[in-house]
Amino acid sequence: MVDLSLHYSSKAPLAGTYTAFNHILANWRRRARERRELASLDNRTIRDLGLSRSEVQFEANKPFWRS
Repeated sequence: MVDLSLHYSSKAPLAGTYTAFNHILANWRRRARERRELASLDNRTIRDLGLSRSEVQFEANKPFWRS
C-alpha cells in the first residue's frame, strides 16, 4: 500500500516566515522615521524639494503600514 500525504514536511517550516516578517518590520520602521523627518522640515526646505506643506502633511499623516 502506498502512503500519500498532502502535508508538506520540512525541517524548518518557518525559516522564511521569520525573515519576511523582519523585512516588513524594517520597512515599517523606516517609513515611520522618514515621515517624522518629513514632518519636521521647515517651509524653506519643503519649497526646495518642490513640495507644498499640504503634500508633506498628507504624506506625514499616513500610517506606517501604508506606502
